[in-house]
Amino acid sequence: MDSVTETDLRSRTIRSLVWRLFEQGGSAIIQLVVQVVMARLLTPSEFGALAIMLVFVNVGNVVVQSGLNTAIIQAPDVTDEDFDTVFWMSLAISLVLYLAVFAGAPVIGDFYGLPFLVTPLRVLVLVLVVNAYNAIQEAIVAREFDFQKTFRSTVVAAVVSGTLGVGCALMGGGLWALVIQQLSYQVTKCLALAMQIPWKPRPAFRRGRARTLFGFGWKLLASGVLDQLSQSISDLIIGRVFASGELGLVSQGKKYPQQLGTLLDSVIQPVMLSAVSRVQDDTDRVRRLMRRALKTSTFIVAPSMCAFALVAPVLVPALLGPQWTSAVPFLRVYCLAYALLPIHTTNLQVLNGMGRSDIFLGLEVVKVAMGLFALVVAVCGFRNVYAIVLAAALSNVICTFINAFPNKKVVGYPYLRQLRDIAPAFGLAALAAAAAWPLGSCALGAAGTAALQLLVFSATYLLMAWLLRVEELSYLLRAAQQAMGGREDS
Repeated sequence: MDSVTETDLRSRTIRSLVWRLFEQGGSAIIQLVVQVVMARLLTPSEFGALAIMLVFVNVGNVVVQSGLNTAIIQAPDVTDEDFDTVFWMSLAISLVLYLAVFAGAPVIGDFYGLPFLVTPLRVLVLVLVVNAYNAIQEAIVAREFDFQKTFRSTVVAAVVSGTLGVGCALMGGGLWALVIQQLSYQVTKCLALAMQIPWKPRPAFRRGRARTLFGFGWKLLASGVLDQLSQSISDLIIGRVFASGELGLVSQGKKYPQQLGTLLDSVIQPVMLSAVSRVQDDTDRVRRLMRRALKTSTFIVAPSMCAFALVAPVLVPALLGPQWTSAVPFLRVYCLAYALLPIHTTNLQVLNGMGRSDIFLGLEVVKVAMGLFALVVAVCGFRNVYAIVLAAALSNVICTFINAFPNKKVVGYPYLRQLRDIAPAFGLAALAAAAAWPLGSCALGAAGTAALQLLVFSATYLLMAWLLRVEELSYLLRAAQQAMGGREDS
């Protein structure tokens, strides 16, 4: 591996952070507009049907990648033949999975009492084949810290897929509008990246490298499948026990906090994986990177989740329509869970970056067992959709701290110190919420009330952070200055 100086790594990391911010922010704004429009055109039942299909697609995507894209990001040295090898492995896996879901689609439709799912599921699962190619593209981008390319492709994909999805919904396409949006997004993103990345698959396959990469990747495969199942099992249960309309409300209540949290957190985390992979032999540097990533991400994510939960009763019916008002309690619960997302992702990314997939797998086994226990208790003891959602969210919170435990030994960063590092962000968010909460009763209309609350919340949070000289605010300002062409910190 090439030697990477502290200054060079810092510079590349900050540039990457900026482009990730542009990518995630641009895509999020476009997709938010699209989702608001489609929520008004479609019903909770149609979104519930999509949620059921996405469980199978998301699990399949994890299997297709097989942990191999992370393996080639983390590996010290890779060649074009390694990319070719991983691609052909991923493609073969994706075709097998596609045929399996294609054949099993009637059984899935019957199990959920939704026979109309069969054909849309068979079409949507084509995403797996596309992602076999896309996984390699994104691994190349991550290794090169060249996130400008993903910015372009993601924004283009959001515009194209949004236009097609909304157009189909306006023509009465119903569930098909959601399927077309999902599939066209991945296809467009893949094509846009292909136009920017020189690598193209060749008929090359190295068995030795395949065994080496899979030796690392299979643990991430198992971990990813377990993680995805733990996240999706509540949707499967709700879809089976209750009506698809209730699942639609839950999925929408979960989707927006998840997307917002992932948007903000994913600006930092993929960049950190690449950075940690470059310095994985230097524990002190890894710990510094990890601590910076955790504190900075939490400084952004925690107040955002708190503010979203604060304005949800006004914002959700105003944007999505009154048919979605019942989703507000679910949204608030998931805002709490996703406020802790940085602890979850930071700890796991460090383990990935340092090649500790063995620990990663062990964590997932423990978390899945705990999640299943909580859901069984909720279903058998209460048989109530609110209890199931609370159980799923509480399980996620507990599992977050399970993720943090191993890094006491791996990098010398115990979870109690992690909690102390993120406490200021949560404390400031609570103070800002207390300042903005009384304004919810103002007679300014939905838009005016939400805007006023967000303004007061943001001003309070940033002012207190400035007065208390919170380190993360200064860091973000310096990063912005550097990205805009200012001096480089030494």
